[in-house]
Amino acid sequence: MSMKRRFCIHRDVYKDSVCLLEAGRMMRELKGVFWASALVATTANTTALVKDGFLLDISEVNANDLVIAVCADSEATAGGALEAAARLLFSSGNDPGIGAPAVEADLLSALKTRPLANVAVISVPGEYATLEAQKALTAGLHVFIFSDNVPIADEIALKRRALELGRLVMGPGAGTALFGGAGLGFANRLTEGPVGVVAASGTGAQEVASLLDRWGVGISHIIGVGGRDMSDEVGGLGVEAAIRALDADDRTRAILLVSKPSSSEVAERLVLVPNKPMVAALIGLERPLATNRSGVTVCDTLEGGAVEMLRLLGKSSPDPAVSYIDTLVAAAERLPVGRKRLVGLFSGGTLCYEVMTVAARFLGPIYSNIPIDKRWSLGDAPPGSHICLDLGEEEYTKGNPHPVIDAAARLELLERQANDPSVAAVVLDVILGDGAHHDPAGVLAPAADRIVRSGVAVIVHVLGTPRDPQGLAAQCKRFEDVGCIVTASATRAALAGAALVLRDPALAGPLRTT
Repeated sequence: MSMKRRFCIHRDVYKDSVCLLEAGRMMRELKGVFWASALVATTANTTALVKDGFLLDISEVNANDLVIAVCADSEATAGGALEAAARLLFSSGNDPGIGAPAVEADLLSALKTRPLANVAVISVPGEYATLEAQKALTAGLHVFIFSDNVPIADEIALKRRALELGRLVMGPGAGTALFGGAGLGFANRLTEGPVGVVAASGTGAQEVASLLDRWGVGISHIIGVGGRDMSDEVGGLGVEAAIRALDADDRTRAILLVSKPSSSEVAERLVLVPNKPMVAALIGLERPLATNRSGVTVCDTLEGGAVEMLRLLGKSSPDPAVSYIDTLVAAAERLPVGRKRLVGLFSGGTLCYEVMTVAARFLGPIYSNIPIDKRWSLGDAPPGSHICLDLGEEEYTKGNPHPVIDAAARLELLERQANDPSVAAVVLDVILGDGAHHDPAGVLAPAADRIVRSGVAVIVHVLGTPRDPQGLAAQCKRFEDVGCIVTASATRAALAGAALVLRDPALAGPLRTT
């Protein structure tokens, strides 16, 4: 079948990356559309379009322009997709000409119309993010940098300047934040409460906050600082500033620090910063921290962090295994003998780390594009290996939607597992909340149904709260109705996967924290 490639250029138009990804997702769901994207006309983006066969003259566009591109089965389908994307991006609440707040041309103009604003959200291509963040700091604002691909030297310089100015720089690559109930980036709808979260991991922050919310403990604030912050290079500059801010906040009684694999030396210094009680959930912690400070509890899983926070606050924790243990036993009984591999397909990198950290204790090496051990990189995986993939990494999202926004981004890889006779269990994370796909179960559950019917067990961790717009209970039920094992946390998903591979359902029974 011949494919028709069409594009349109919108001059001097800015839309943030979440809006652009949503427009791309909407187009790809249209019948007859093979591929589509809405993107900023940077040199990298337009060069990629040209390589893909779009007859775009790179010299005629610049990074102030927006390009909508589509590949479809006919001229009519392609044209309809372009029109639908334009309506989504520029009509009603997105169009400043039809009653919505005006979109200003620059930061200073925006401040004139919003003089009480104290946070700037930076969501531009990475090569432009540093300059915009510096402008925001000069204007006296805290900065939330959603943008990725910012040089680490720029991150260090921004955070050092922010410390001098008494401001926060969150990011680059900050996925989520919450201040006084207002979410930035991807955010769940949480009740207000005594726990402040500092996170060098967006999905990690969402996981612990959602668990605490469902267990009856609210959140005061979430301060995301970007995944590189606790590295030796950055030295925890953002985490330290965030801890000090929560330490001075009257609404925060205790602090929960979350990080994917980080520098032990940096972590040892940071846990000594707060005066308030702290729980540090440091995934994949390589060695015990050398700190004897009272009031600090360190663990190496997200669920463990949430459970320890409950204990700190004098509350008991439920056993999340109870809801799915019968389904797990039944799945283990019908699993064909030859199936012995675990496969994880994740939209959240930190949830991928969590599952690998826990499951590897029982299964041994798990290979990945984000390995917890450098010896277990994906390129070194021998045949028959356990594999977990973070499909939100650049090698999967470059020119494609992020799987949190477009649930269909994982369909091909998911359905491929049904044809692999070695796979015993597939683990999926499903992230709910503002900014996420409006109905991920509606897309993924039918595919999961086909996988389950092929003999493969499907384990789904649904991350969210009862108030999230997708409906936590309804999303869980859609997966349960097709025979999936639905778990309450990523730790539970890891234990369920290990239990199936080893044919030992008891592994997933008792509450296990470290």
